Order: sequence, then structure tokens, then C-alpha cells
Amino acid sequence: MLHEEFVFEFALAILAAIRIFFRSRRDTALEVLALRQQVTVLKRKRPRPPLNSLDRLFWSTLRRFWPGLRDVLVIVKPETVVGWHRAGFRLYWRWRSRPRGGRPKITDEIRRLIRRMAEENASWGAPRIHGEILKLGFEISERTVARYLRRIRRPGDPGKRWRAFLQNHCEVIVALDFFAVPTITF
Repeated sequence: MLHEEFVFEFALAILAAIRIFFRSRRDTALEVLALRQQVTVLKRKRPRPPLNSLDRLFWSTLRRFWPGLRDVLVIVKPETVVGWHRAGFRLYWRWRSRPRGGRPKITDEIRRLIRRMAEENASWGAPRIHGEILKLGFEISERTVARYLRRIRRPGDPGKRWRAFLQNHCEVIVALDFFAVPTITF
């Protein structure tokens, strides 16, 4: 039984050696390179050889240039190499899309000025406050002023509230219908 198993393994080894002659030199060289890297990793003295960043970079790069890598991988699963490759792409695109500046930050002085103007002049909106700040010599956009105004809770003019509206127009509103009753003839 052991003898038959040995003969079968030997026949497979011969077929694998013959297969090399029908390959391109590039594929053979890449396979040799992959096998040598695996042997180098296996020669390390620990029970389970650790893979460092250079090993991962090597396997990810080799996968990109050689699609036949799946056939010769022994110590690493092909799915693991694909995962490393994807992680490398995520890292690259995260680096490419990092924030690189943008608009200059607004000083505390301008923020306090916007808040003070908004509190003292409840009827002023972003365009008016922006114009006043420009007159004082500060460079700031109207959109930035509007963004800071949204953060500030302003009580607003009491004369512009809903109850004041109803009190001021109660004679006219009485003549209006707030609801409609549908009839047969519509």
C-alpha cells in the first residue's frame, strides 16, 4: 500500500516536471521565485512562520503580475493574498483622498463678532452681517457667515412669531376657511 502511494506521487512529480517544458520562461521563473520565497519563510525558527509586511507586499505584487500564483501557494491561502491586495488598495485610496487643507480656519475674533452682530440685530441675516464684516476689513465668505448663524440660537423678533401674526390679522383670517367640506357636487 505504501509502495503504491509512493509510485503515484512519483508519477505526479514526473508529470509536473514535464509540464514545465511547455510553459513560458516567465511563468517558470515566477514559480521558482514564489517557491524560493516560501522556502525562505519556512526556514525561520518558529513553529508557525510569521509573515511580515515585506512578505505581504511580495505576495500582493506577485499576484498582480502572475495569475498562476494560486497553483503554487503552500503557506498562504490565495484568498489571504487577495485580501492583502485589497487592503493595499484601500490604504492607497485613503492616502490619495486625505484632506489637504481647504478653506482657512476662522479666528475666534470673527466668530465672536458674528455672534455679537446676530444677537444685537435679530433681523439681520447672513448677507447683511457678511457685508458689515467686509466693511470692517475681514475676508470671509457669506456662506461661512450663514454656517455660523445656523449654529447660533437666535430667539428672533417676537413680532414675527405665529401668535403675533394671528393677533394682527384676526379680522381678515375669520373670513377664510381653514378646511373644506366636500359635497356631492364637489
